[in-house]
Amino acid sequence: MNIELVDTLKGHVGKVWNVKWNPFGTILSSCGEDKSIRLWGKQSHQWKLKTVLQDGHQKTIREVSWSPCSKYLASASFDATTAIWDNISGQFECNATIEGHENEVKSVSWSQSGKFIATCSRDKSVWIWESENDEYECSAVLNAHTQDVKKVIWHPYLDMVVSASYDNTIKMFTEDQADNEWTNISTLKSHESTVWSLSFDKDGKRLVSCSDDQTLKIWKEYLPGNAEGVGTDSDYPTWKCVCTLAGYHFGPIYDVTWCHLTSMIATACADNNIRIFKEAEDSDPNQPMFELVCSKYHAHEQDVNSVAWHPTEHGLLASGSDDSFVKLWKIKEVL
Repeated sequence: MNIELVDTLKGHVGKVWNVKWNPFGTILSSCGEDKSIRLWGKQSHQWKLKTVLQDGHQKTIREVSWSPCSKYLASASFDATTAIWDNISGQFECNATIEGHENEVKSVSWSQSGKFIATCSRDKSVWIWESENDEYECSAVLNAHTQDVKKVIWHPYLDMVVSASYDNTIKMFTEDQADNEWTNISTLKSHESTVWSLSFDKDGKRLVSCSDDQTLKIWKEYLPGNAEGVGTDSDYPTWKCVCTLAGYHFGPIYDVTWCHLTSMIATACADNNIRIFKEAEDSDPNQPMFELVCSKYHAHEQDVNSVAWHPTEHGLLASGSDDSFVKLWKIKEVL
Protein backbone atom coordinates (compact mmCIF):
# COMPACT_ATOMS: atom_id res chain seq x y z
CA MET A 1 0.00 0.00 0.00
CA ASN A 2 1.02 3.62 -0.40
CA ILE A 3 -0.26 7.01 0.70
CA GLU A 4 -0.86 9.69 -1.92
CA LEU A 5 -1.51 13.36 -1.16
CA VAL A 6 -4.89 14.35 -2.58
CA ASP A 7 -5.15 17.98 -1.44
CA THR A 8 -3.72 20.56 0.94
CA LEU A 9 -6.31 22.84 2.53
CA LYS A 10 -4.92 26.21 3.56
CA GLY A 11 -6.57 28.87 5.68
CA HIS A 12 -5.89 28.30 9.36
CA VAL A 13 -3.40 30.53 11.15
CA GLY A 14 -1.41 28.53 13.69
CA LYS A 15 -1.94 24.96 14.83
CA VAL A 16 -4.76 22.80 13.48
CA TRP A 17 -5.82 20.73 16.46
CA ASN A 18 -8.59 18.58 15.07
CA VAL A 19 -10.28 17.38 11.86
CA LYS A 20 -13.66 15.63 11.69
CA TRP A 21 -15.93 14.50 8.85
CA ASN A 22 -19.65 14.93 9.25
CA PRO A 23 -21.49 11.56 9.34
CA PHE A 24 -22.29 11.69 5.61
CA GLY A 25 -18.78 12.66 4.53
CA THR A 26 -20.01 15.78 2.73
CA ILE A 27 -18.28 18.27 5.05
CA LEU A 28 -14.84 18.20 6.66
CA SER A 29 -14.50 20.40 9.72
CA SER A 30 -11.21 21.66 11.14
CA CYS A 31 -10.42 23.80 14.16
CA GLY A 32 -7.39 25.32 15.77
CA GLU A 33 -5.32 27.91 17.47
CA ASP A 34 -6.90 30.77 15.48
CA LYS A 35 -10.21 30.28 17.37
CA SER A 36 -12.03 29.38 14.15
CA ILE A 37 -13.80 26.36 12.70
CA ARG A 38 -13.50 25.87 8.97
CA LEU A 39 -15.96 23.79 6.99
CA TRP A 40 -14.71 22.31 3.72
CA GLY A 41 -16.87 20.82 0.97
CA LYS A 42 -16.21 19.16 -2.37
CA GLN A 43 -16.77 21.20 -5.53
CA SER A 44 -15.76 20.00 -9.01
CA HIS A 45 -13.57 17.22 -7.57
CA GLN A 46 -11.75 19.64 -5.25
CA TRP A 47 -12.23 20.41 -1.58
CA LYS A 48 -13.02 24.09 -1.06
CA LEU A 49 -13.65 26.28 1.97
CA LYS A 50 -17.43 26.61 2.43
CA THR A 51 -17.59 28.74 5.55
CA VAL A 52 -15.66 29.95 8.60
CA LEU A 53 -17.31 29.80 12.02
CA GLN A 54 -15.95 32.51 14.32
CA ASP A 55 -16.80 34.44 17.49
CA GLY A 56 -17.97 31.34 19.34
CA HIS A 57 -14.85 31.14 21.49
CA GLN A 58 -12.31 33.45 23.08
CA LYS A 59 -9.39 30.99 22.92
CA THR A 60 -8.04 28.01 20.96
CA ILE A 61 -10.62 25.47 19.74
CA ARG A 62 -9.27 22.05 20.63
CA GLU A 63 -11.84 19.69 19.11
CA VAL A 64 -15.13 19.49 17.23
CA SER A 65 -17.79 16.77 17.12
CA TRP A 66 -20.77 16.28 14.81
CA SER A 67 -24.19 15.13 15.94
CA PRO A 68 -25.37 11.91 14.24
CA CYS A 69 -27.93 13.88 12.20
CA SER A 70 -25.18 16.26 11.00
CA LYS A 71 -27.28 19.34 11.85
CA TYR A 72 -25.27 20.23 14.95
CA LEU A 73 -21.57 20.73 15.61
CA ALA A 74 -20.07 20.97 19.09
CA SER A 75 -16.73 22.70 19.70
CA ALA A 76 -14.50 22.46 22.78
CA SER A 77 -12.24 25.36 23.68
CA PHE A 78 -9.43 26.41 25.99
CA ASP A 79 -11.81 29.19 27.14
CA ALA A 80 -13.51 26.48 29.30
CA THR A 81 -16.69 26.44 27.22
CA THR A 82 -18.32 24.16 24.67
CA ALA A 83 -20.26 25.83 21.87
CA ILE A 84 -23.13 24.24 19.96
CA TRP A 85 -23.52 25.34 16.35
CA ASP A 86 -26.70 24.44 14.48
CA ASN A 87 -27.59 24.36 10.82
CA ILE A 88 -31.35 24.75 11.26
CA SER A 89 -31.54 27.96 9.26
CA GLY A 90 -29.38 26.71 6.38
CA GLN A 91 -26.14 28.12 7.78
CA PHE A 92 -24.29 27.27 10.97
CA GLU A 93 -24.83 29.62 13.90
CA CYS A 94 -23.69 29.39 17.52
CA ASN A 95 -26.98 29.16 19.41
CA ALA A 96 -25.83 27.65 22.71
CA THR A 97 -22.78 27.72 24.96
CA ILE A 98 -22.46 25.17 27.74
CA GLU A 99 -20.31 25.99 30.73
CA GLY A 100 -19.16 24.24 33.87
CA HIS A 101 -15.55 23.16 33.46
CA GLU A 102 -13.02 25.11 35.52
CA ASN A 103 -10.50 25.46 32.69
CA GLU A 104 -9.55 24.19 29.22
CA VAL A 105 -12.03 21.80 27.59
CA LYS A 106 -9.82 19.30 25.76
CA SER A 107 -12.35 17.10 23.97
CA VAL A 108 -16.02 16.86 23.05
CA SER A 109 -17.97 13.93 21.65
CA TRP A 110 -21.59 13.43 20.61
CA SER A 111 -23.16 10.04 21.38
CA GLN A 112 -24.42 7.94 18.49
CA SER A 113 -27.93 8.08 19.97
CA GLY A 114 -27.79 11.87 19.72
CA LYS A 115 -29.00 12.08 23.31
CA PHE A 116 -25.72 12.91 25.06
CA ILE A 117 -22.62 15.04 24.70
CA ALA A 118 -19.46 14.29 26.69
CA THR A 119 -16.76 16.85 27.47
CA CYS A 120 -13.49 16.59 29.38
CA SER A 121 -11.02 19.07 30.74
CA ARG A 122 -7.73 19.88 32.36
CA ASP A 123 -9.80 20.12 35.56
CA LYS A 124 -9.65 16.26 35.64
CA SER A 125 -13.39 15.82 35.08
CA VAL A 126 -15.68 14.32 32.44
CA TRP A 127 -19.11 15.94 32.10
CA ILE A 128 -22.15 14.30 30.51
CA TRP A 129 -24.70 16.67 28.99
CA GLU A 130 -28.19 15.62 27.94
CA SER A 131 -29.44 17.13 24.69
CA GLU A 132 -33.17 17.71 24.23
CA ASN A 133 -35.02 20.28 22.14
CA ASP A 134 -31.91 22.44 21.74
CA GLU A 135 -31.45 22.54 25.52
CA TYR A 136 -28.34 21.12 27.16
CA GLU A 137 -28.47 20.02 30.77
CA CYS A 138 -25.65 18.51 32.83
CA SER A 139 -26.48 14.89 33.70
CA ALA A 140 -23.26 13.98 35.50
CA VAL A 141 -19.86 15.25 36.58
CA LEU A 142 -17.43 12.33 36.71
CA ASN A 143 -14.29 12.80 38.79
CA ALA A 144 -12.71 9.37 38.30
CA HIS A 145 -9.40 10.59 36.83
CA THR A 146 -6.57 12.03 38.91
CA GLN A 147 -5.09 14.20 36.13
CA ASP A 148 -5.93 16.19 32.99
CA VAL A 149 -8.43 14.30 30.78
CA LYS A 150 -7.33 14.43 27.14
CA LYS A 151 -10.05 12.65 25.18
CA VAL A 152 -13.64 11.43 25.32
CA ILE A 153 -15.34 9.19 22.77
CA TRP A 154 -18.63 7.27 22.67
CA HIS A 155 -19.17 3.63 21.86
CA PRO A 156 -20.40 3.23 18.24
CA TYR A 157 -23.87 2.11 19.27
CA LEU A 158 -24.13 2.08 23.09
CA ASP A 159 -24.45 5.06 25.42
CA MET A 160 -21.05 4.31 26.93
CA VAL A 161 -18.35 6.97 27.09
CA VAL A 162 -14.62 6.29 27.26
CA SER A 163 -12.00 8.77 28.48
CA ALA A 164 -8.21 8.97 28.20
CA SER A 165 -6.02 10.85 30.64
CA TYR A 166 -2.67 12.25 31.66
CA ASP A 167 -2.92 9.77 34.57
CA ASN A 168 -2.03 6.99 32.05
CA THR A 169 -5.44 5.31 32.32
CA ILE A 170 -8.56 4.79 30.21
CA LYS A 171 -11.94 4.78 31.93
CA MET A 172 -15.36 3.63 30.78
CA PHE A 173 -18.66 5.05 32.02
CA THR A 174 -22.28 4.12 31.52
CA GLU A 175 -25.59 5.06 33.06
CA ASP A 176 -26.87 2.60 35.64
CA GLN A 177 -30.48 2.02 34.66
CA ALA A 178 -31.48 1.20 38.24
CA ASP A 179 -30.66 4.63 39.67
CA ASN A 180 -29.91 6.73 36.55
CA GLU A 181 -26.41 7.44 37.89
CA TRP A 182 -23.37 7.46 35.62
CA THR A 183 -20.85 4.91 36.85
CA ASN A 184 -17.18 4.13 36.15
CA ILE A 185 -17.53 0.49 35.04
CA SER A 186 -13.93 -0.15 33.99
CA THR A 187 -10.41 1.27 34.28
CA LEU A 188 -7.87 0.12 31.68
CA LYS A 189 -4.21 0.24 32.72
CA SER A 190 -1.24 -0.68 30.55
CA HIS A 191 0.19 2.55 29.10
CA GLU A 192 3.23 4.02 30.83
CA SER A 193 2.47 7.66 30.04
CA THR A 194 -0.34 10.00 28.94
CA VAL A 195 -3.08 8.37 26.87
CA TRP A 196 -3.86 10.87 24.11
CA SER A 197 -6.60 9.31 22.04
CA LEU A 198 -8.92 6.36 21.47
CA SER A 199 -10.98 4.76 18.73
CA PHE A 200 -13.42 1.83 18.56
CA ASP A 201 -13.61 -0.67 15.74
CA LYS A 202 -16.91 -0.74 13.82
CA ASP A 203 -18.51 -3.34 16.12
CA GLY A 204 -17.46 -1.69 19.38
CA LYS A 205 -15.88 -4.96 20.51
CA ARG A 206 -12.32 -3.65 20.38
CA LEU A 207 -10.65 -0.35 21.21
CA VAL A 208 -7.32 1.11 20.12
CA SER A 209 -5.47 3.63 22.30
CA CYS A 210 -2.38 5.74 21.67
CA SER A 211 0.02 7.30 24.11
CA ASP A 212 2.94 9.51 24.96
CA ASP A 213 4.80 6.23 25.55
CA GLN A 214 4.94 5.82 21.73
CA THR A 215 2.79 2.68 21.70
CA LEU A 216 -0.60 1.61 20.40
CA LYS A 217 -2.64 -0.84 22.42
CA ILE A 218 -5.55 -2.99 21.27
CA TRP A 219 -8.17 -3.78 23.92
CA LYS A 220 -10.75 -6.55 23.53
CA GLU A 221 -14.11 -6.89 25.24
CA TYR A 222 -14.81 -10.11 27.17
CA LEU A 223 -18.45 -10.52 28.19
CA PRO A 224 -19.52 -12.27 31.39
CA GLY A 225 -19.37 -16.05 30.86
CA ASN A 226 -16.99 -15.73 27.90
CA ALA A 227 -15.61 -18.95 26.37
CA GLU A 228 -12.02 -17.84 26.98
CA GLY A 229 -12.53 -17.89 30.74
CA VAL A 230 -11.52 -14.25 31.29
CA GLY A 231 -12.91 -13.17 34.65
CA THR A 232 -15.47 -10.38 34.84
CA ASP A 233 -16.79 -8.32 37.72
CA SER A 234 -20.57 -8.02 38.15
CA ASP A 235 -22.62 -7.72 34.95
CA TYR A 236 -20.14 -5.64 33.00
CA PRO A 237 -17.56 -6.90 30.50
CA THR A 238 -13.83 -6.96 31.11
CA TRP A 239 -11.60 -5.11 28.64
CA LYS A 240 -8.18 -6.70 28.26
CA CYS A 241 -5.09 -5.46 26.40
CA VAL A 242 -4.45 -8.15 23.78
CA CYS A 243 -1.80 -6.43 21.63
CA THR A 244 0.86 -3.72 22.03
CA LEU A 245 2.42 -2.09 18.95
CA ALA A 246 5.80 -0.65 19.91
CA GLY A 247 8.89 0.50 18.02
CA TYR A 248 7.05 2.09 15.08
CA HIS A 249 6.74 5.70 16.29
CA PHE A 250 9.45 8.18 17.24
CA GLY A 251 7.48 10.56 19.41
CA PRO A 252 4.18 10.83 21.25
CA ILE A 253 1.21 9.46 19.28
CA TYR A 254 -1.43 12.20 19.47
CA ASP A 255 -4.32 10.61 17.63
CA VAL A 256 -5.55 7.27 16.35
CA THR A 257 -8.58 6.35 14.23
CA TRP A 258 -9.95 2.91 13.35
CA CYS A 259 -11.63 2.83 9.94
CA HIS A 260 -15.10 1.26 9.98
CA LEU A 261 -14.94 0.54 6.24
CA THR A 262 -11.51 -1.07 5.81
CA SER A 263 -10.50 -1.87 9.43
CA MET A 264 -7.23 0.02 8.89
CA ILE A 265 -5.83 2.04 11.80
CA ALA A 266 -4.20 5.44 11.16
CA THR A 267 -2.00 7.34 13.61
CA ALA A 268 -0.91 10.96 14.00
CA CYS A 269 2.51 11.39 15.57
CA ALA A 270 4.81 14.12 16.89
CA ASP A 271 7.49 12.88 14.47
CA ASN A 272 5.47 14.53 11.64
CA ASN A 273 4.48 11.17 10.19
CA ILE A 274 1.26 9.29 9.44
CA ARG A 275 1.23 5.50 9.72
CA ILE A 276 -1.32 2.91 8.63
CA PHE A 277 -1.73 -0.45 10.37
CA LYS A 278 -3.88 -3.45 9.52
CA GLU A 279 -4.58 -6.73 11.25
CA ALA A 280 -2.82 -9.78 9.80
CA GLU A 281 -5.20 -12.14 8.00
CA ASP A 282 -4.34 -15.19 10.14
CA SER A 283 -4.50 -13.20 13.37
CA ASP A 284 -5.72 -14.86 16.58
CA PRO A 285 -8.59 -12.72 18.01
CA ASN A 286 -7.22 -13.19 21.53
CA GLN A 287 -3.62 -12.44 20.54
CA PRO A 288 -4.01 -10.35 17.39
CA MET A 289 -1.14 -9.26 15.19
CA PHE A 290 -1.18 -5.90 13.41
CA GLU A 291 1.19 -4.97 10.60
CA LEU A 292 2.48 -1.57 9.51
CA VAL A 293 1.24 -1.53 5.91
CA CYS A 294 2.41 1.97 4.90
CA SER A 295 3.89 5.20 6.27
CA LYS A 296 4.01 8.80 5.07
CA TYR A 297 7.19 10.38 6.35
CA HIS A 298 7.16 14.17 6.61
CA ALA A 299 3.42 14.11 5.97
CA HIS A 300 3.46 17.53 7.63
CA GLU A 301 6.26 19.94 8.49
CA GLN A 302 5.42 19.76 12.20
CA ASP A 303 3.53 17.55 14.69
CA VAL A 304 0.51 15.74 13.28
CA ASN A 305 -2.30 16.30 15.79
CA SER A 306 -5.35 14.64 14.25
CA VAL A 307 -6.38 12.01 11.71
CA ALA A 308 -9.89 11.08 10.53
CA TRP A 309 -11.12 8.44 8.07
CA HIS A 310 -13.84 9.42 5.62
CA PRO A 311 -17.07 7.63 6.66
CA THR A 312 -18.12 6.46 3.20
CA GLU A 313 -15.11 6.64 0.82
CA HIS A 314 -12.62 3.82 1.25
CA GLY A 315 -9.06 4.89 2.04
CA LEU A 316 -9.62 8.66 2.25
CA LEU A 317 -7.92 10.16 5.30
CA ALA A 318 -7.78 13.73 6.62
CA SER A 319 -5.01 15.10 8.85
CA GLY A 320 -4.33 18.32 10.77
CA SER A 321 -1.02 19.63 12.02
CA ASP A 322 0.93 22.27 13.92
CA ASP A 323 2.05 23.49 10.48
CA SER A 324 -1.44 25.08 10.00
CA PHE A 325 -2.43 22.78 7.12
CA VAL A 326 -5.23 20.27 6.68
CA LYS A 327 -4.28 17.53 4.24
CA LEU A 328 -6.25 14.82 2.46
CA TRP A 329 -4.64 11.47 1.67
CA LYS A 330 -5.63 8.40 -0.30
CA ILE A 331 -4.40 5.00 0.83
CA LYS A 332 -4.13 2.74 -2.20
CA GLU A 333 -3.20 -0.86 -2.87
CA VAL A 334 0.04 -1.21 -4.81
CA LEU A 335 -0.64 -3.46 -7.80
